[in-house]
Amino acid sequence: MDAFIQLMTDWGYIGMLLTAFLAGSLIPFSSELVLTGLLSLGLSPIGILIAATIGNTMGGMTCYWLGSLGKMEWIEKYFHIKEKHVVKAQKFLQGKGAWMAFFAFLPFIGGPIAVALGLMRSNLPITITAMILGKAIRYIILIGVLLSVF
Repeated sequence: MDAFIQLMTDWGYIGMLLTAFLAGSLIPFSSELVLTGLLSLGLSPIGILIAATIGNTMGGMTCYWLGSLGKMEWIEKYFHIKEKHVVKAQKFLQGKGAWMAFFAFLPFIGGPIAVALGLMRSNLPITITAMILGKAIRYIILIGVLLSVF
């Protein structure tokens, strides 16, 4: 794992985008380690923010797309998200709309939220906008905290 994180750090902004994509999808991975490494190397915080936000949003929208396929058995089999978690997310999201994609940045429940929004066929432009906002704000806060430490 350390070698992979080092490789992603060596790749700079592209490495940030890829690790953020993995972290935003259903693959358990932490983009924060690469983000911290890139900041410590002196890369532009704005560049890191853009790469992380784009990658993480692409990962979240992959979850949305999987949900939109409507094949719960695939979601359970290949991505290990239990149907009960998706059903619970759907009940929570019911009537709240696509703006709930803002919370797709949350650990553990962000993926099921995005999958549930896909299953529900939420409004795509609003879903993308809300997801970008949530993920960008998360990375802005994280970068701000890390910069105050360096």
